[in-house]
Amino acid sequence: MLLLGAAGCATPVAPVDVTRFHLGAPVVRGSVTVEAQPGTDSGSLEYRAYIAGVERELSRIGYRIGQDRSDFIAVVGYARGVRPASTGRRSPVSIGVGGGTGGGGVGLGLGVGFGIGGGKGGDVVTTQLSVQIKRRGSGEVVWEGRAQTEARENAPAAQPGLAADRLSAALFKDFPGESGRTISVK
Repeated sequence: MLLLGAAGCATPVAPVDVTRFHLGAPVVRGSVTVEAQPGTDSGSLEYRAYIAGVERELSRIGYRIGQDRSDFIAVVGYARGVRPASTGRRSPVSIGVGGGTGGGGVGLGLGVGFGIGGGKGGDVVTTQLSVQIKRRGSGEVVWEGRAQTEARENAPAAQPGLAADRLSAALFKDFPGESGRTISVK
């Protein structure tokens, strides 16, 4: 019974929007080396979380990871941003004060309103993962994809490790996916 109560309080998790592109031909598997997109701090712990997620998914779909002279290179980039949350909700309670004077047709009115309660504030973390799989010899991109999600900054889904796992799993779900179409993965 306690588990049911806890499950009812869980924070809803936003879907992951995924867009993928490929040449339309079957994507050949082989050995792959995973590298950082230029400009990425490849030594950071956060980057390592994204690399681990991408390597796990590439391995799951049939690639051999970590070969020195691999057939393919997977270039991984990620971005995180923060924006204010827009709740779009008004406070459920408003208090107003009014007054007036009468007599001789002269009147004065004053109104003050302020909200009590209302929507949750805070910021929203937007996280994006991008991967390009290229042929090592020619540099030709044979597959690429982007996955993006949002979560309130205090939600578990906003943590880099959890976001990296969710984005990686969504990006490679049903690989190679339909080219040029954006889907939502829950």
